[in-house]
Amino acid sequence: MKRILLVDDEPNLLQALRRTLVRAFPVADYRIELFDDPRQALERAVEVSFDVVISDFRMPPMSGVEFLKAFRELQPDCMRMILSASTDFDALMSAVNEAEVLRYLVKPWSDEELVEVVRGALARHDTLVEDRQLADEVRLSRGTVSAEELERRRLEAEEPGITRVKWGPGGSVILDDE
Repeated sequence: MKRILLVDDEPNLLQALRRTLVRAFPVADYRIELFDDPRQALERAVEVSFDVVISDFRMPPMSGVEFLKAFRELQPDCMRMILSASTDFDALMSAVNEAEVLRYLVKPWSDEELVEVVRGALARHDTLVEDRQLADEVRLSRGTVSAEELERRRLEAEEPGITRVKWGPGGSVILDDE
């Protein structure tokens, strides 16, 4: 199942984006999640891997660039895009350079363009993941990476944060609940 994350502080805009994408992508094969708070979206990104994320450029409490930079740390393989009415060239270049944004989409968007851009991003994500898997198989055959390390990477890609453990004194594991 493919996962698409939409983040914008305007709920009506999120619903419009979702309607456009639901018409283009079969619900059985795609899950589209919406967040109007980037902090909650980051919390979700710790739990679930996404293939594509589209974020508004200007939103409280953090900008789209700040959000996508933090998101990149959690899920570096996810294709990141910015959606904005802003035409501030310097800010857009910052988004591309700092958050490694794949595309900048203009508000108001064309439904056809949005669908094609998302299709392209999904295909690019699949290619990136496949290339990484092939490279890992070569590294394993050459002995430059262990099978355990490859499994750790696979688990981390499938369930972000699953391999990160907080250790306490004497080797105990500290749970988030404590």
